[in-house]
Amino acid sequence: MESLVTANVRQRPVRALVSAAGVALGVCLVMLFTGLARGLSNDLERRSQNLKAEIVFTRDAGSTQLMSNAANLSVKYAEELLKVDGVAMAVPDIRYVSQGGKGFGFEQVEGVDWNQFAAMNGMSLVAGRGPQGLDEVVIDEAKSRNNNLSVGSELKLFGNQTYKVVGIYTPEAGPRVKMSLAAMQDALQAPNKCTWVYVKLRDPARAVEVARRIDEALPGNKIQLTRDIITNIEKSIPYLGVFLRTLVGLSALVSGLVVMLAMYTTITERTREIGILKALGASRGFIVGEIVKEAVFISVIGVVAGFAVSFLAGYLIQHAYALPFEYSWLWGLTAALIGLFGGALGALYPAVRAANLDAVSALAYE
Repeated sequence: MESLVTANVRQRPVRALVSAAGVALGVCLVMLFTGLARGLSNDLERRSQNLKAEIVFTRDAGSTQLMSNAANLSVKYAEELLKVDGVAMAVPDIRYVSQGGKGFGFEQVEGVDWNQFAAMNGMSLVAGRGPQGLDEVVIDEAKSRNNNLSVGSELKLFGNQTYKVVGIYTPEAGPRVKMSLAAMQDALQAPNKCTWVYVKLRDPARAVEVARRIDEALPGNKIQLTRDIITNIEKSIPYLGVFLRTLVGLSALVSGLVVMLAMYTTITERTREIGILKALGASRGFIVGEIVKEAVFISVIGVVAGFAVSFLAGYLIQHAYALPFEYSWLWGLTAALIGLFGGALGALYPAVRAANLDAVSALAYE
């Protein structure tokens, strides 16, 4: 015999689907935003860890932020750094962040002396050559694969400026797009300037000691160990944690309100049915339980649908915009609990209201 829960859902399929869609929306919000945030931060951290420089020398602390477009450090500091005992290489760098080429996400571009940068980080070209002209760039293999680019392709940067891809390199390290330092200085109108200087040491184990020497030789600047900058990229993105927690709270609120509205209107329509159940001896606990079980059943459908839509949307966005998604089982469990508990809590008020209906009044309801 069909249970009251499934019978009620089958009797009102449109309302059940709308309620499930509300729960699915909450799950999608959590999964997509946390998956994108986790994917971007882990991708940045992974590429940053491939940088072999032990020290980053810059003007101030703000310039080492990932999203900084500042180029206020003279490239002459690289010559001074080479005079410090223990320094093997000093490579000036400009990092620029702009909106992604397809209007979604962001694009990082790096201006460096390619030969020095490649030698420092053990990078090599798998196709083409290094950038030389002011309109030439090299890209890593992931950028080439995700954006269907090859040697000879054109790439739009800095708004509408067109650059030619002249090489593809491996392994990935830092921004996926690199041009010569002179080209970046020309694009930003910052001659003889850089964002920071990568410092490669003769003995990486003596990083703290050499950093102290640099501070003594060139006081008034900011010296940071590369390992400290890339320890946790996610923490360097301002208020990301606050944003994600706010998103989770809103998702729970959406799920709860949608289910509560659906259950409330359902109770109004079933007033006579509830009166019949009470007349047959149904207890308040039984009525509350049936309504809450129906809400949980709808929420389960919504959670499953939410996960399916999230994975599909993440796959499509990743292939269309080359944005990395990395889903976490912890956030997945959080999203599922939000959907289930949001639905159950949303049904409590309508369930209690139904249980408190007077049997005689309910039977006389038209």
